[in-house]
Amino acid sequence: MQKKMNVLRTVIFGYVFTAVLMGECVLQAISPKSEGLSDSFIGFDSAPDKVVDGSVVRVRYQCHGPCQLAVEVVVSTLRKTDLVVFRRKWNSSAPRVYRIHQVQLRLPPSIIYQHDFFNRNILEAESATVRAWLHRLKNDSGPATYHDSMWRIYKVLQIMPLSDRPTKPPTACPSWSAQLMWQMTRDGISQCPHESDIIDVLKFPLASTGERFGVVRRFQPFIDGALERARLHAVTQPSVTLSVWIYLLKWCHRKLCGIIHHVDRKNLYDSVLMQLTDTGSVIIQAHVTTREDEAFQASVALPLWKWIRLDCYIQDSKVLLDATWDDETRRYVYKFKGSIYYDDTDGYFVVGGSKYMPGIRGYFGPIKYYRFGTEEIKNPLHPKTTLQELDKTHRECQEIKAFTKALLKEVTESHLLSTISKGVCTPHFMRLRRQFGEKICTETWTWETPRKHSTLFRLLQRKAEELRTGSLGMEDLRTPLFKEAVDTVFPVDQMQIKITSKSMSLLQVCSCFGNHKASLLLASIHLGGLGHSVDQQQGHVYSLIGASGDNRFALMHSGYKHAQGIDGFLKDLDVAYSYYSNAGTQSSIDSSSFHENKQYMPDHIYLSNQEDLNSLTHETSDVFQYLKLQAERGDAGAQRHLGTMLYWGRNGVSKDIVSAVKWFERSAMQMKDPSAMYDYSILLIKGQGVKRNYTRGFQLLEKAAAMGSINALNGLGWYHGIILNDHKNAVKYFEQAALNGSEDGMFNLGLYHLSGKNPHDPRRNETAAFQHFLNASRSGHVAASVEAAWYLSTGSLEGVSQDVERAVIILKKVCEQNGHLGFMIREALQAYLRGSWQEAFVKYVLAAETGLGLAQSNAAHLCEVHELNLSYDCQWRYHNYSILNYDPHPSALLKMGDYFYYSSSTREGSLSLAGQAVSMYSRAALAGSPQGMYNLVVLAQQGHVLPPSVHGLFNVSHHDDEDTVVEKILTRCAETEHEEATPCSLALLGVQMGKALRRVTQNSAQLLLAYASLLSVCVLIVIVPFQSCLEQRLPVRGAVELRVRRTSPVSQNSVNLNREQDGIMGGPNGAAGNLWFPIDGEQWLRQASDLAVTLSGVCLCAFWTTFLYHLL
Repeated sequence: MQKKMNVLRTVIFGYVFTAVLMGECVLQAISPKSEGLSDSFIGFDSAPDKVVDGSVVRVRYQCHGPCQLAVEVVVSTLRKTDLVVFRRKWNSSAPRVYRIHQVQLRLPPSIIYQHDFFNRNILEAESATVRAWLHRLKNDSGPATYHDSMWRIYKVLQIMPLSDRPTKPPTACPSWSAQLMWQMTRDGISQCPHESDIIDVLKFPLASTGERFGVVRRFQPFIDGALERARLHAVTQPSVTLSVWIYLLKWCHRKLCGIIHHVDRKNLYDSVLMQLTDTGSVIIQAHVTTREDEAFQASVALPLWKWIRLDCYIQDSKVLLDATWDDETRRYVYKFKGSIYYDDTDGYFVVGGSKYMPGIRGYFGPIKYYRFGTEEIKNPLHPKTTLQELDKTHRECQEIKAFTKALLKEVTESHLLSTISKGVCTPHFMRLRRQFGEKICTETWTWETPRKHSTLFRLLQRKAEELRTGSLGMEDLRTPLFKEAVDTVFPVDQMQIKITSKSMSLLQVCSCFGNHKASLLLASIHLGGLGHSVDQQQGHVYSLIGASGDNRFALMHSGYKHAQGIDGFLKDLDVAYSYYSNAGTQSSIDSSSFHENKQYMPDHIYLSNQEDLNSLTHETSDVFQYLKLQAERGDAGAQRHLGTMLYWGRNGVSKDIVSAVKWFERSAMQMKDPSAMYDYSILLIKGQGVKRNYTRGFQLLEKAAAMGSINALNGLGWYHGIILNDHKNAVKYFEQAALNGSEDGMFNLGLYHLSGKNPHDPRRNETAAFQHFLNASRSGHVAASVEAAWYLSTGSLEGVSQDVERAVIILKKVCEQNGHLGFMIREALQAYLRGSWQEAFVKYVLAAETGLGLAQSNAAHLCEVHELNLSYDCQWRYHNYSILNYDPHPSALLKMGDYFYYSSSTREGSLSLAGQAVSMYSRAALAGSPQGMYNLVVLAQQGHVLPPSVHGLFNVSHHDDEDTVVEKILTRCAETEHEEATPCSLALLGVQMGKALRRVTQNSAQLLLAYASLLSVCVLIVIVPFQSCLEQRLPVRGAVELRVRRTSPVSQNSVNLNREQDGIMGGPNGAAGNLWFPIDGEQWLRQASDLAVTLSGVCLCAFWTTFLYHLL
């Protein structure tokens, strides 16, 4: 019994002892062996109970051999566990030595301080633990962690509630606005942005020309983790849906045309490709998981001139295609051999054409993409009215073309042109009156058709003879029709300008016949309300028609509208790039034939600037004749200048290639000017204006290069590469030219890298090619800009991120240098100089709608001309558009600034209008406009705050007072003006004088001097007239004294008697004798006045000396 009691006591004691050990975990090391059974151990000698920054942990340990030890503080939140907020490691190499190591805890502010302005990112920890561990060091062991160690220990720390935490000491003094913003947002709950798997790929209609230009779309991974995991899981088992609206004008003119296709990062086709064939069928191609490509063809003939919806369902290995038109759906199903591999974040998708495949000829409507698929597609035709009107317009065009074709046939066959021609069938009610059995005619056009298109019919009647002889065909009608429409487009009545229905009808017919300048003019009229009510729907229709017709100006117009998001166009840079890339490619092609008469360099002549107009020259002007005289005398520089003017048609001079070549030759043959030698050598090699002569051209190129012509180096590279097929020397010359800044050399080097024909690096190097293209584009090289913009728009090149905005800016600048646009600007300017306001306005409007700032400013100027009597909105429409450009002209910014400034005094919201005026003047000042700087000074003196962008230009800091800011701006303004006495220089002088006067009056002694100077001025004002009076009395007194001296002594008494009598009686002699004062008094006054004047002069001199000291 006693033995059992001893055993029971032993068991109870063991439980108690175990409980004590578990409670006092600070003394227990978690180890497979106890301290006495191993040479290595670790434990806490002391540790804090709470989470306190700066607290000390003492660790006792002993290592069997070399070891690594660490102390960590980990916290757990609602979302994360074992988040390490502190860690300190050290090594111990002394074996079997008992040691104690002290570690001071340095915790981050996020777990020890409150949530405030200086401590915004906090951790709401649920628990905190301090732990230590020991790990043996071995040669093959990697970085040790707490969970990998054999010996470790921990202690749970108490967490201080968030509300009880101390406030973090401030490190700076925040502004009042920053504190206010913090207090307003501190209690906000951060939320993940809403993400949807449904994407509107296209919201606004897109015109497709059937060429290699389309809209690029890139899809990014989901931010939401659950959605991204679902997407990744569906890569090999996809379930996606794509719904596309298309309108076909023609079937594919090649074997295949792109509707939508996917290009991966390796520039290979990926899932999914939807293509149109030349027979109207649809082909679906996909990349399956077996790394093979499979495709199937839906044998359907898609109709022309109808809106068609194509719905493509991809479900694992099965593809369903629904084609719907006229409210009828046709379904096609195909099952691939393997599952489709579908990763929409790899590469990019293209709507329409790309550099790898042409697009369809027609239009795209709304496109919707379901990344996780759907059973019910919600993709209605939108905007429905616009797209239906587009369809209606095309159908009317087909009717007009059919009527004109039949009419021309009738004219050539019967030599008649009337509404009662035998080719016209009578109306049905007239046929009922005739007897049965009468032969019914074959209908060429209906009886009502000529009445419906009466304007066209009357024009064709006037040109019946030309039509009959065949000298004027249907394709040739577009030019005379457009000319007649423009001549009558703006007849002026007494009150306001209006466009007649006849002009609108002629423009619509021109558009149908393919003259898309008419389409652009119709779009401009409807969008801008020029002589017509604003109708954005019709404006969009004709914008799309013009762009689908591949017209340069219409493409630039659509690209500009989408880039800015104006006139009801959706702002979409990808769509803008698709239009600009087409226009840019055409500009690149046009540049190779720039010498043609229909192309000119755009002259930057602003109609509102008289200096620009005076700078124009022509063949009969004195400047041109003097230049020609100098050239005939043998001046090489004048010869080359004259040749350049005649070749390019600059400064109002008409092109004359033959004369230009003659002057180039005379200048080059003097062998003095390497630039002239290069110009003539290129003409010889290309055979432009002179018989082609490679040998002579090559010799001139070598001599020009030897004389330092950089362009000649590029020409030698071109000659060796193209003519001699010597790529090694070609690359050598191109490299020399590129190093010296030749944009042509850079572009040609890029082509060598792109083609892999560089002998020094015989592989395709797109990265090097892109860098050369980008460098050349900065100098305005057209072809290089097109290539560089493509890489920027797709982001397909490794290391080059997608930057569509930059691509659009590059292409817009290139398109604005197009020779055909320059020709239109030239025609508009010549019309203005002739006094033909209407023609000039129409052509400037056409150019303005492309986004050209010069044309927009000139169109706005013509809107102000009283002879045209245009509306007030017309002026500000184009001024406003001109400032939306990336580099607006200062005059436009000043105009809009004046508009906002004067409107601020008459309208509500004057502060916002004044702020916009400040913004406009600031942009003008940044562009170097002295007027903009002066206007900024005026607004700054009125108390308006200048934007930060101005501070850097004028070196203005936040600590500068108003006078300093004004003085700095006026100083820069005076430096930019070329005249001596200018508003800025005079205003600067006034500011500096006021500043100097305030400095003078700040000192008491100088203030006293200022008052004394003011008193001196008053003294001078009084004394100087007084002295002049004294001087006038002096001759009178002299004359009296002289008369007294000449009197005889005998009569002296009588004279004295007479003087007394006169004095008593107040006669004139008495007054003359006394004058005003005695002689001594007069002398004293004169001396006193002289002294006052002297003192005043000294005082003024002292004041002005002090004033000038402070001024200078």
